[in-house]
Amino acid sequence: MRKLMIVVAAAFAAQAANAAPLPRGTTPMPCRADAMGRALDFWVGDWTVTNVDGTKAGENSVEPILDGCAIMENWHGVDKGDDGESLFTYDARRKTWDQVWVTQDTTRPGGLKRKTLTGILYANAVRFEGKIEMKPGVTIIDRTTLTPWLDGRVRQTIEWSKDDGKTWKAVFDAYYNRKGHPDLGARKGGDPH
Repeated sequence: MRKLMIVVAAAFAAQAANAAPLPRGTTPMPCRADAMGRALDFWVGDWTVTNVDGTKAGENSVEPILDGCAIMENWHGVDKGDDGESLFTYDARRKTWDQVWVTQDTTRPGGLKRKTLTGILYANAVRFEGKIEMKPGVTIIDRTTLTPWLDGRVRQTIEWSKDDGKTWKAVFDAYYNRKGHPDLGARKGGDPH
């Protein structure tokens, strides 16, 4: 895992070297100066979201706030009452991201979730993981993987494990297509890298 994080850090450092320089006299925020602080930049934008089966899932707006040290997600699903918001925050001391997800009904499983970045995967995909108490004494692991694709889409897969990570079941799997770009929806084929 340490080797993976070193490779990822090197990749982000190379990306940062190509970024526009800061104006003279500007001190970068620690969250933006660190390559891991830019790990979610690919997800910023306005999106039309399509389930992998081709049906529309909703719309999402993801924007940087607080000089890029945090990211706000505003989700609006096609089903009535399927709205939610996430706040992603970068902790420059721990060099990781945390997420809090909230919907209108925080009494139901998944209505309030807290997750932490657990790693950067193949093709710069990011993975967050946390636990949800389904009912007293019953907890599941909830993980989200966001994968940027070369064609500009992002695939988000949310999975739950009821057996401490031995097996996983997808509970949400969709493609995010940037508004104003050709609608690629959930077309088959392609490659994230």
